[in-house]
Amino acid sequence: MGQRLEELEARRDAALHAGSAVAVERQHERGKMTARERVDQLVDPGSFQELDMLARSRAHGMDESRRSYTDGVVTGFATVGGRTVCIFSQDFTVIGGTLGEVAGEKVHKVQDLAASLGVPLIGINDGGGARVQEGVVALHYYGGIFRRNVAVSGVVPQISVIMGSCAGGAVYSPAITDFVFMVQGSSQMFITGPDVVKAVTGEDVTHEELGGAITHATKSGVACFVTPDEVTCLEQVKQLLAYLPSNNTEPAPVTPARDDPLRSVPRLAEIVPADSRQPYDVRLALREILDDGELLEYHPLWALNLVCGLGRVGGRPVGVVANQPQVLAGVLDIDACEKGARFVRTCDCFNIPLVTFVDVPGFMPGTDQEHGGLARRAAKLVYAYCEAAVPRVQVVTRKAYGNAYVVMGSKSLGADLSYAWPSAEIAAMGADSAVDNLHGPELATTAPERRAELVEMYKEASSSPHTAAERGYIDEVIDPSDTRRYIHQALQVLSSRRSETPPRKHANLPL
Repeated sequence: MGQRLEELEARRDAALHAGSAVAVERQHERGKMTARERVDQLVDPGSFQELDMLARSRAHGMDESRRSYTDGVVTGFATVGGRTVCIFSQDFTVIGGTLGEVAGEKVHKVQDLAASLGVPLIGINDGGGARVQEGVVALHYYGGIFRRNVAVSGVVPQISVIMGSCAGGAVYSPAITDFVFMVQGSSQMFITGPDVVKAVTGEDVTHEELGGAITHATKSGVACFVTPDEVTCLEQVKQLLAYLPSNNTEPAPVTPARDDPLRSVPRLAEIVPADSRQPYDVRLALREILDDGELLEYHPLWALNLVCGLGRVGGRPVGVVANQPQVLAGVLDIDACEKGARFVRTCDCFNIPLVTFVDVPGFMPGTDQEHGGLARRAAKLVYAYCEAAVPRVQVVTRKAYGNAYVVMGSKSLGADLSYAWPSAEIAAMGADSAVDNLHGPELATTAPERRAELVEMYKEASSSPHTAAERGYIDEVIDPSDTRRYIHQALQVLSSRRSETPPRKHANLPL
């Protein structure tokens, strides 16, 4: 028995040091941690239990020196903040973190474990893609990963952390998951690399320009979160997990409220100008309303005219969606609709109530928007709100014009409660445009004072929040300083609400 235990320890030691010292040193020189260092940074100390540590390649013809233990991926389970998670972490120091049969089996096993336990799955990606020596076998296991991603989509949270270069098949799995984190300077994602782009199109592009973190954070919208280094990235993963339930059958985790949920927020009157034409940073207003001023912003560098993020009110997690008057006056365009729809559906999957703040002048006009499918993209946002079964609260702060108002989580789309500030303007269009439309010919000979009078008359008769409240489209016109209290009380009441949808195979989302 003693000899066998010694042999086991020797094998375990070999597995723990599967990557050569040179490869580990090279990893550190690039500012990157090893697979196990990343896991240790993420999980509660001493909680990680590794699975399949002694697995190694069975591929025919594989050089014995490359048949390293772990086969290039570390898998197992642990706790983060005291809650169980399943993890796989690709090890670039072992066979380049490439995926072959054994590595694929390990990832499949931990995916299946996460599904059976009903716990979040975190994938740390830093590998060279499909293992060339194993050819179609590697492709088969990628397909199995994708199928499992889809099977548990909306069932358990799936988080992808990109900490190296992901190309080809390695990109599709993160793109399916709920949240994608990237690190500046060391993370890349692309279907075809710069060499292929050059060969096919003649375009010269660097890895970073083609698929770097900033590219995916600002242009493609693939990266939900971008951080300057790996430690910050993993800390932000922990922060995100604290807002999410372990699976779709559990409520989002409520924490003891340190911040008085009934407190007044008088600074909102200072932050939000009464003149609807003046811009302001809606994030400042959101932080006044949310517990302790904390907002974990979702896609903070993409579609800047719409702010989405996670916070708490009275210790209860909420997803906030808000037009950003500081950027394009808060108008809705293609990217904003995509961003909002994805966020609303994600919150709905994981039982996170939605609070929507409306200050929107309309949709972005232009041939590029229409030809780019604005109607279809806006339909995604409509669909997401209509389909959402979580509690939904709407707050109209200033402009709420045309169908953009309807799309922003209105009562007509199923909002449970809708509030408006006295400064709200809810109408088919702005008062100035409406007066021009209604009184165009006579305005040419009308004194400016008369035009101003017509504008005020229109505001009072057609765009006042009291007009909407008379019809029940707005439940209450509230003092802005009471916004936090109203939201808290609404979420408390709505927490026990139940909803049912008709049976069907699946909905036909306008993709």
